[in-house]
Amino acid sequence: MARRPGAPAGYGEEFTFVSPLVKYLLFFFNMLFWVISMVMVAVGVYARLMKHAAALACLAVDPAILLIVVGVLMFLLTFCGCIGSLRENICLLQTFSLCLTIVFLLQLAAGVLGFVFSDKARGKVSEIINNAIVHYRDDLDLQNLIDFGQKKFSCCGGISYRDWSQNMYFNCSEDNPSRERCSVPYSCCLPTPNQAVINTMCGQGMQALEYLEASKVIYTNGCIDKLVNWIHSNLFLLGGVALGLAIPQLVGILLSQILVNQIKDQIKLQFYNQQHRADPWY
Repeated sequence: MARRPGAPAGYGEEFTFVSPLVKYLLFFFNMLFWVISMVMVAVGVYARLMKHAAALACLAVDPAILLIVVGVLMFLLTFCGCIGSLRENICLLQTFSLCLTIVFLLQLAAGVLGFVFSDKARGKVSEIINNAIVHYRDDLDLQNLIDFGQKKFSCCGGISYRDWSQNMYFNCSEDNPSRERCSVPYSCCLPTPNQAVINTMCGQGMQALEYLEASKVIYTNGCIDKLVNWIHSNLFLLGGVALGLAIPQLVGILLSQILVNQIKDQIKLQFYNQQHRADPWY
């Protein structure tokens, strides 16, 4: 068919601006995190059902509840990304991109606020650790978590080993009938070379000893200072973890925006072709 002089060169009916590479890369990207979100929800629900209602209540947030909430939000977000990319739906893709941008900005703001208000963050961590000490014997998972932390960071208590007096079992008061009175958990004890059996009573009566004498048997420094020192000495590692969390979010935002622009161009092309299809000179 003759083309009208001066008419712009058109595209064939089979031409599309939408890149299959971008489309399916975004789809499988979201599918991966969609599956991860379902696993998170399943683990969170299982942990919540298998534990008592007061389990880990001393922590700022119950880890099981946190897993469920984050998993559900991730499920909804990646669902928008999956369906939006597969169906080339601009509304879903823009919702996905907007929500992912908000999450990224919130994480960035949290990091900046945590750095600026480091003293308040330290106070909050201290409060959580003290609450965990109080409830040490109330929950086995919490107990294992504290023991792991004290062994990992070679520390005892929040500020010092005497913080364990806050626990009713380790309290040093004269009217405390507990056999662990004025003691500390075994995880506070210095490691013994070639020890075949762990001595769980190695911390017996340690709170009654002075600092120098107790330091021969147990760790006397608190875990808060040890944790702060570990953070300062592992800033590059923490930065790498933060970058690892940020890159998938930025990739998702970038791919979704590219796909949205391609879909818009395709819509314009279809509209242009429909307008000129009846033109005998086109």
